[in-house]
Amino acid sequence: SRFFDFIPRYIWTEEVARFCLMWLIMLGSTIAVRDGTHFDVDVLPSPKTARGKAISRLIVDVSILLVALIFIAFGWRFALFGYEQHSEMTGINMLSIHIAWPLAGICWLLFVLERIIDDLQTLRRAIDGSR
Repeated sequence: SRFFDFIPRYIWTEEVARFCLMWLIMLGSTIAVRDGTHFDVDVLPSPKTARGKAISRLIVDVSILLVALIFIAFGWRFALFGYEQHSEMTGINMLSIHIAWPLAGICWLLFVLERIIDDLQTLRRAIDGSR
């Protein structure tokens, strides 16, 4: 398309950039869940005790777990929806793009389960320490 003026030059690059952005967002969110750097909203005052902090973190992690399950369930349907579709400009099968959602959900699930186990151990230590 570089040598013909009647074929747009940069349309396919914009589409590939958009696909890469989708994957980048899903990978970045997975890293944020793993490291605990995702954003969370403080609805209640921050707890002062170790037990309160562990309970607060456990509530946040269970909420992330629920969102991960939603991403897995609906993301899988979304990915299967893209199985028969192809990108118009690049010809890429849309399954390779849409699969980012359920894969992110699976990664979130694994990482948040690890965090929940840590939260429960911290809570157990806090309860044992207060006795």
